[in-house]
Amino acid sequence: AQPKFSRAKGLTVAEYRRRLKEHGKYAAARPASGCSACTSTKTCAHDPPKLPPLAADVFTESQPSPKRGKDGCFLFPDHPEFRPNLSPVEVLQLGSFGGTYFRDIRSAVTGQELKGREVIAEFPKAWFKGLDLAKQVCCPTHDKAVNKYKVACGVCLGQWETSGWISPLDPYGWFQWYCRFSHGRRSSDDNRQISRFRQITAMRRGQLCKALVKARAKCTDTKVSPVMRQALQHWAYRLHPLELEAHRKQMV
Repeated sequence: AQPKFSRAKGLTVAEYRRRLKEHGKYAAARPASGCSACTSTKTCAHDPPKLPPLAADVFTESQPSPKRGKDGCFLFPDHPEFRPNLSPVEVLQLGSFGGTYFRDIRSAVTGQELKGREVIAEFPKAWFKGLDLAKQVCCPTHDKAVNKYKVACGVCLGQWETSGWISPLDPYGWFQWYCRFSHGRRSSDDNRQISRFRQITAMRRGQLCKALVKARAKCTDTKVSPVMRQALQHWAYRLHPLELEAHRKQMV
């Protein structure tokens, strides 16, 4: 059974900031943490922090695993607006998050210490077949060599927590939510998480298309914007050649 976390309704910014400082989130080492958005001397965590969302409700009824449509996107009948084209298995097997996503963490959102190997126990073992958990899934330090495009990509947990992005229901972040959603769980936080996916992937896809058009490159030319490609992969998406061609025509 999956534990249900909750943020106290009376949690203040001051108390949350104290917890973050106690956890070392304002002094996390970089770029070893995998935070490519800041230098080793400047934190990317917001101060003062934004409070996390209040606890979401998990719905009793679960949904079957999605099927892939003709365009390669996964189809979720109850959320047709959500169209990732990489499954959680593919995101993990391709090489993502510098191998650190399900590392042990001290969650400022829940106030609990979480063990990565215990967290992933709820998912099918087949998802992790052939992966070295210690290096590719639960590694405590970011290693860009693990990533498909061999680039550092992503921001540290401190930025996610201080930005108000992480729900106590899924203290690891969006990809944890996606793993659970794809595996059938439904919650009152789904609309927010799907909205984030749509906004971020639309922006990243546009940026990648623009870079490819400028370079007169094919969609498969991974030398163009490897960081953008890795970022999209972390959000369960891979650019399709037809998207690039449509973007190219719009720019004519």
